[in-house]
Amino acid sequence: MAQKMALALHDLSAVGRAGLTQVFAALSAMGHQCVPLPTAVYSSHAGITGFETQDLTDWMRRALGQYQALGLTFDAVLSGFLNTPEQVACVRLAATCKKPDGIVLVDPVMGDNGKLYKICTPELVTQIAELCADADVITPNVTEAAVLLDKPANCVPENIQEAKNWVQELCARYGAHTILTGFGDTDTVQTLCGQGERVTVIQNPRIGAYYPGTGDLFAAVVLGALLNGHTLPQAAQCAADFVCDCIRQTAAQHTQPQWGVLLEPQLRRLWNV
Repeated sequence: MAQKMALALHDLSAVGRAGLTQVFAALSAMGHQCVPLPTAVYSSHAGITGFETQDLTDWMRRALGQYQALGLTFDAVLSGFLNTPEQVACVRLAATCKKPDGIVLVDPVMGDNGKLYKICTPELVTQIAELCADADVITPNVTEAAVLLDKPANCVPENIQEAKNWVQELCARYGAHTILTGFGDTDTVQTLCGQGERVTVIQNPRIGAYYPGTGDLFAAVVLGALLNGHTLPQAAQCAADFVCDCIRQTAAQHTQPQWGVLLEPQLRRLWNV
């Protein structure tokens, strides 16, 4: 099978294992060429005090202009953390470089744990929601799903049936396959994979540790598995299992959570996915 090429629009955090460092590593381990297009560079991810950052919106436009001039086409376009509404337009421009049978995966990075990130203005939230309607697959966590459904950010489904209803509503509203992450209880985490009315539930043990960047890693593994020919439920299962194992192995090492999961020793597990 010919090697697949994915264009990834995401933040590049030098320290902390989040954003493009996760995406690039996972897609490469799965045999794909990842073309990283940073939306911004960070000295560390934004959860680490004292970070320095530089917005790259203007550079993104010029880079995409070069790719169009070169006639480059991509098997997939992945959208992650976006700093400004203008970067949503960059994602749409990137999607014009997608092959006819390619995949647009939008990870609507807006918040977590019941709160929106400070950078998420109402305008940016609206633009990201509109971008979801252009996607083939979206991967919101529970907080982001609530916002996409016009609910308060701290709203959560009361039970698994309500979570399924959320997924079905997201599929209907945005016309995209939907993978909902982060739902569960004290013992388990459920990942719900929706294809229209059909919803598959994937269950993993809750490790009891929180690390930034796991959503970025999850979306990358989903995309890599799809590019390798897996079905959407299979891809979601691969990603959920891999992230769970990364969290488990990291928790056993008792490292500081702010540095993210210890991804590198686990990458070999993605070679044959």
